[in-house]
Amino acid sequence: MTVPTAEDPSRNGKAAAILARARAQRAFSGAAWAYGRSAGPVTRGTLGTLRWDGAPVGPGTLWDLASLTKPIVGLAVMALVESGDLTLDDPVAAHLPEYAHTGKAAVTIFELLTHTSRIPGQQPLYRRCPTRRALLDALVELPLRADPGVEYSSQGFMILGLIAERAAGMPLDQLVRDRVTAPLGMGETRFLLPEQDRNRAAATEDCPWRGRVVQGTVHDENAEVLGGVAGHAGLFGTTDDLTRLGRALCGGGGGVLAPRTLAVMTQIRVGGRALAWQGRDPHLCPGGDLLTASAYGHNGFTGTSLWVDPELDFFAVLLTNRVHPSRDSEAIARIRRTFHNAALTETLA
Repeated sequence: MTVPTAEDPSRNGKAAAILARARAQRAFSGAAWAYGRSAGPVTRGTLGTLRWDGAPVGPGTLWDLASLTKPIVGLAVMALVESGDLTLDDPVAAHLPEYAHTGKAAVTIFELLTHTSRIPGQQPLYRRCPTRRALLDALVELPLRADPGVEYSSQGFMILGLIAERAAGMPLDQLVRDRVTAPLGMGETRFLLPEQDRNRAAATEDCPWRGRVVQGTVHDENAEVLGGVAGHAGLFGTTDDLTRLGRALCGGGGGVLAPRTLAVMTQIRVGGRALAWQGRDPHLCPGGDLLTASAYGHNGFTGTSLWVDPELDFFAVLLTNRVHPSRDSEAIARIRRTFHNAALTETLA
């Protein structure tokens, strides 16, 4: 079978060849990538198809960013810290009075950003909450874990998104557009794709809950019940847009945050977590084996990632649909590491 490509991956070196092999092994139907330095040059490419029986991936393909939504929402939150609308020590109840008589009243924005809030993660609330109102009520009632520590919590970022909306006095999608994507020229990155754009999105799961292959609407089930706009998932974007973000972060946050604010945001805290970002793990780091201790990034469940190493002036965007047609494969974990190793080596050569 000939794999349709928008660019010949063999021209882009070892990193592209790794992705071509992964596609041949059915780790995903399509991929797009970019890596380089803040000032360039940038290596980029695409391969494969939007779905196994679909059109070729191209530069304008829209990808469900999944949890890559979290650090982008986190950038908007830090912009609110800069403007004095929030502080990192604000408790949840100061902005969401409905939490005042719950165990989460005193949980701080810092704890939400670092996944140390004790709010349980991995909660399939959509299974018992068919409406936005029911799911929001279930969030209020969700009990805290008994013991402190780091637990990755999409539920905590759902609450963080609500806080950001209240503090800014505008819907979350407008806040992200005004504070992050518009200043960076990320015009294709948005929640809620218009119907006419959905056919250029990479397909995600053949979802038993929905009874269809998901394409152009959010993959995350909790986010779908919330209406497609949430603090933890829901954004779609292109390689070019994520490249703009990666280059801006390498350059100190220009256009979104002051360099000092970005430095605070990306400082590694408890459990290898920064504020809305993941730090470099000593073993099995998704960003690979060659990054410095200053590196940070984030992954998305659908097969997306953005990693930045400011010390090396390096960024890498990898966008795939590794959940198509099933979420069962775990191959993306090693693919990410090998891709980033090769991309960094090529960039520094």
